[in-house]
Amino acid sequence: MNEAEALFLGMVQGLTEFLPVSSSGHLVMFQALLGIHEEGLLFEITVHVATLLSVLVFYRRRVAELVVGVLTGRAEALRYVAKLVVATLPAVIVALAFGDFLDAQFESPRVSGICLLITGGILWTTRSTLPAAHAPEPSWAAALVIGCAQAFAILPGISRSGSTVAAALAMGVAPVAAAEFSFLMGVAAIAAAAARSVPDLAGVPSEMVLPLALGGVAAAISGLAAIWLFIRLLRNQGFHNFAYYTWAAGAGFLAWLAMT
Repeated sequence: MNEAEALFLGMVQGLTEFLPVSSSGHLVMFQALLGIHEEGLLFEITVHVATLLSVLVFYRRRVAELVVGVLTGRAEALRYVAKLVVATLPAVIVALAFGDFLDAQFESPRVSGICLLITGGILWTTRSTLPAAHAPEPSWAAALVIGCAQAFAILPGISRSGSTVAAALAMGVAPVAAAEFSFLMGVAAIAAAAARSVPDLAGVPSEMVLPLALGGVAAAISGLAAIWLFIRLLRNQGFHNFAYYTWAAGAGFLAWLAMT
């Protein structure tokens, strides 16, 4: 992977991480299209950590409010953080139990194409659930359902933001509140995935340091822009329209694989 490819893939990661089109699926697709095979999972972790920083910057006031609230014992903050913990547990359990299997899916481009088609179906359900969703934050049951959606989205091609927000909307959570919960919940999940790959980071070849750094910077900057756009699109109630894109991308990629 050279510097130009790293910058390009970093931008792809940042833009697709928060739009409901699956960043992991797009990374696998573009790596296949560009013929990049080395350091795939390592690059995946690096750019995911970069987009984690995007979330912390975008929601810095809310994060600070929750941190202060927890430290001072405010009931609202403690309840919200506890729900984030509940929602994070399914992904942690699945990652620990099936880590090797999940890692292997990132090496199979066909899996990403199929999962993009599934993501389209998930997004399409929001055309009926979004208008009726008004709850200011998830219930305990909703938090668990959203967490299960996040666990499913570990597969490349299943959009984490799309599946978790779709689950939240189905459980009656208002669109902007659903996005906030999804992104803050992702902080813990991404951090856990990164910590799990620390041993791999120790063995990074010297020639990969610059490409990884450039990819991370590109992902962080484009990620901020994507969060802003995501919120605007949710407010306009056009979320389900992303299904057309994921169906087209998944079908097109599978067709390309069949011809090569």
